[in-house]
Amino acid sequence: MNYSIALVPGDGIGPDVIAPAAEVLDAAGDKFGHVFNYVELEAGGRAIDHAGEPLPPETLEAAKQCDALLLGAVGGPKWETLPGNLRPERALLGLRAGLEVYANLRPAALLPQLRSACPLKDEVLAAGNGGGKTGFDLLIVRELTGGIYFGKRGRSGNGDSAFDTETYSKEEIDRVLRTAYAAAEGRRKKLCMVDKANVLESSRLWRELTQAVSREYPHIETSYMYVDNCSMQLVRSPGQFDVIVTSNLFGDILSDEASAITGSIGMLASASLGAPSSSPAQKGRRGIYEPIHGSAPDIAGRDIANPLAAILSAALMLRYSFGLEREALTIEAAVNAALDAGLRTRDIAGRGADTGAEKIVGTREMGNAVLNAVLSGA
Repeated sequence: MNYSIALVPGDGIGPDVIAPAAEVLDAAGDKFGHVFNYVELEAGGRAIDHAGEPLPPETLEAAKQCDALLLGAVGGPKWETLPGNLRPERALLGLRAGLEVYANLRPAALLPQLRSACPLKDEVLAAGNGGGKTGFDLLIVRELTGGIYFGKRGRSGNGDSAFDTETYSKEEIDRVLRTAYAAAEGRRKKLCMVDKANVLESSRLWRELTQAVSREYPHIETSYMYVDNCSMQLVRSPGQFDVIVTSNLFGDILSDEASAITGSIGMLASASLGAPSSSPAQKGRRGIYEPIHGSAPDIAGRDIANPLAAILSAALMLRYSFGLEREALTIEAAVNAALDAGLRTRDIAGRGADTGAEKIVGTREMGNAVLNAVLSGA
């Protein structure tokens, strides 16, 4: 089977991590008889430098013709003084809106190999799990194309004040809730909706709709939590959570917090999903796949960046957009094999690095280790 993938390396370490992700994808394709055809596109700071805008129309149009999009990272200090509508991050918002991907899935789990990189104590990791199990495995489902990031914004006439507006429609909330409930059905059947309903009217609408939709899923345990409490509970008892569903702004912040307790933001992949695609090649949904880390321009090109989040994002693409579960599991197993071998990029090196139990490697060596594990059948 042939698949077309829009490849957007982007800025900073984006090209560093996308290159090994594409190599691993190709290895999985060769192993299982698939061909991935890449269309490399410019967005973000690179597009600003070459085309004068963060998301050229031809980039968006070409992305729409592909089956899925794999993205590295955008942004950097070089473009921070530009007006808001010309900053690299506008490319992300434009791609999400243009490709109509409204549900962002961010899995966060503590892999046993990275226990020493997690800042939480054993008793904290055991809390909320039951049975004395240490660790956590949660999924944050973030609404992606509504809320304050897409609401009206501006400055007063003299520039002395500014505003950003949080706006949500029932349709926007309903569709991401149903995505979250569908995810909970395949997991531990627990869903927590996070809001600020004691203060925000938009959050009260979220809560009302969750109460209505939850009646269609009586077999799923539904709970509610204010965002400030949730941010505390993530570091006090992360094992209590299965699926968290929340707004664009809250999901952005909470998923970055969740990444810190997995050992590094360099480990977190993401899938941004829309409605089922009409493409005959796809068994799943149109999606944008990207690591949640930033562009980290200070380490770009230095063979330091962790490529595992980008590689795991590619695995999510196989699963959600192409329906290739066996291939996705193969890549995930290969990542585990590289970690089992003691290989660590600097961001996930724990106490084992001091004893020689871990070997600190660069971007290319870590990517090659995963590639070889795919080829050898890990």
